[in-house]
Amino acid sequence: MNTSSSRHDTRTDFSDWQQQVRRELNDERADEGLRWATPEGFTLEPYYTADALTSLPLDTLQSAQRSNAGWLNAPEQVVQDATQANASLRQALGGGADALVLTMPDSVDQAQLTRLLKDIKLSETPVFFQTDQPDKLLNTLQTVAPYRWRGGLLSDPVAQYVRTGLVAQSQQTADATRLAVNAPHFRTICISSHVFHNAGATATQELAFLLGNLTDQYDALTDASLPVDELVSRTMLSVSVGTSYFLEIAKLRALRVLWFRLMGQYKQASVPAPYVHAQTSTFYDAKATPNTNLLRSTTEAMAAVIGGADVLTVHPFDAVLTTPSAFSERIARNVSVLLKAESYLDKVADPSAGSYYIETLTHQLVEGAWALFLTVEQQGGVLTGLASGWIAEQIEQAWQAKVESVRQGRVLVGVTKFRYDEPTAGSSSTVAPEQTGLLPDRRLAAEFES
Repeated sequence: MNTSSSRHDTRTDFSDWQQQVRRELNDERADEGLRWATPEGFTLEPYYTADALTSLPLDTLQSAQRSNAGWLNAPEQVVQDATQANASLRQALGGGADALVLTMPDSVDQAQLTRLLKDIKLSETPVFFQTDQPDKLLNTLQTVAPYRWRGGLLSDPVAQYVRTGLVAQSQQTADATRLAVNAPHFRTICISSHVFHNAGATATQELAFLLGNLTDQYDALTDASLPVDELVSRTMLSVSVGTSYFLEIAKLRALRVLWFRLMGQYKQASVPAPYVHAQTSTFYDAKATPNTNLLRSTTEAMAAVIGGADVLTVHPFDAVLTTPSAFSERIARNVSVLLKAESYLDKVADPSAGSYYIETLTHQLVEGAWALFLTVEQQGGVLTGLASGWIAEQIEQAWQAKVESVRQGRVLVGVTKFRYDEPTAGSSSTVAPEQTGLLPDRRLAAEFES
């Protein structure tokens, strides 16, 4: 007997759900009150069905995503003393780290770099350097480790401009790219969104301003005689991941779609997949009840890897309070370890593919960010928008909306609810970064911690 002919299609479509809600609430417009507007500027439905996918460019959305599973667990180390840092780095590599992020001092000589990288093979272990002098660092690195490096530079000239008020010279990045010519797995061009995220930007703004950042940098580097096809293979996109779980998954997926759309404007015959570094957000971290930052960083890390991060940096839960301890650094590393060993998220590529809700969010973010990016370009680009204050004005509106949402009842765990103020005696607060006035470096919880 062929039972397939006797089966009924029990799938519920969106109109069925609408009718049911209206009947049960005895209101022909009841479903309209269940929708909500997001800070991104679009409306979310309370319920999604397969019907939502029929209007989406699903092939475009999904073909842009990662085709291979897994990510690099890359903890960050702020380098002060080279010998002490080396001991911490080797301990991290023995305790679950796959790669390293090193925030370097303003200047480092050959002896210091030798001590820092002792017993760490850059041809085997990817190392990502954060420095304001990338060309000088690579010149020194060539004398210390004259072989094919893996990793890259997390040095973004636009972020440096926001921090210091000084326009970084694109020639530094161009020179660094030429110095790494024999290291094809070492990326020298970093395009990041952290300064926008930490000022309070929406996800749409983050993506749009990152695209503007990329365009400005590519314009400068092609003017420095570097061809676009060389730039794309040397580029790394670096983003912060916040606490809005599904939105952040969609943000990383949208970033990949936007990369291919923008690269299409450069008329490249073949465009490699984007290489994405994600880090957990400090914008949402709290000094009140700091252990709750563990909840935030775990959610953010999970969103990052489901969204398709190639490299993940999880900040220690006490990073906004003091210099992280060995314990907090170990816990941060173990977030990635657990997501692999317990959740098996390294066994599947793009696990959210086909989700009615996330695919819809991805598409909405793509279109919203692209429209805003075109507006940025009409303003003259990101650097012009930063210098004129236009970008700061856009982000300020988003920041005020975030603060107001908390005042209206949005819960910040450990700050506005479930709070416990631990004694602070003996803690040494980190020094706040200097503010240039271009964009502020903020934490949302700071408005409600006193």
